[in-house]
Amino acid sequence: MDSAPARSNPQPGPLSAALYRDRLHASNWFGGLGKPLQEILIDMAIVRRLADGEVLFRRGDPPDGLYCVVEGGIRVRATTADGREALLAVLEPVNWFGEIGVFDNQARTHDARGEGDTVLLHMPQAALMELLERAPQHTHAFALLLTHKLRLAFSVLEETALLPASVRVARRLLLMAAGYGDLRLGTRRVLRVPQEQLALLLALSRQTVNLVLKDFQARGILKVAYGEIELLDLPGLRDIAKG
Repeated sequence: MDSAPARSNPQPGPLSAALYRDRLHASNWFGGLGKPLQEILIDMAIVRRLADGEVLFRRGDPPDGLYCVVEGGIRVRATTADGREALLAVLEPVNWFGEIGVFDNQARTHDARGEGDTVLLHMPQAALMELLERAPQHTHAFALLLTHKLRLAFSVLEETALLPASVRVARRLLLMAAGYGDLRLGTRRVLRVPQEQLALLLALSRQTVNLVLKDFQARGILKVAYGEIELLDLPGLRDIAKG
């Protein structure tokens, strides 16, 4: 009898976005889409990896689609022509971003870089455009993501103009703990944000943020460690955030 032909060892294929299906359901936006659209997005998604500090896109780059952070983080910055920078957001799992370009097909408005070893799900622009042309009823779902970000932007502008530093710090910590309003499965207790980054996010001096955090720590509201902040008393932090 002839022997069976030897089988070659299969080579591992690219990482599948479906591996992150359960994690995506921690997002209010994704969890509310309904299963058909959820599966469409997972099927079109490409898994991308970034090293710490690696550029995803820069201001002025053409839009290339929608992203979701599933591991690590993304720093969103604005950079002026003379080299000055402002840190606008640090996005952790499972934040979605890039939706502006899905609607207006215009250039990227900010820079985005990896924060630590980062894994993203990328829904390419061409695939999204084809989806919305074929099934325009899904446009409303992406519009909800856009309007959520717009509400956040107005709230941050108001806080910057009107509120004292301690209230601004408390509100930003709570916002980050809630995944910028998109976490549906609980609240983060440990935030990976150095004091310097928090100061940049709030347009406050590092000294001011340091004093505020020391006061919060003395009151048992949080604990400051190297590169992170652990929230110990969420009700107490919410009381401060009320102003």
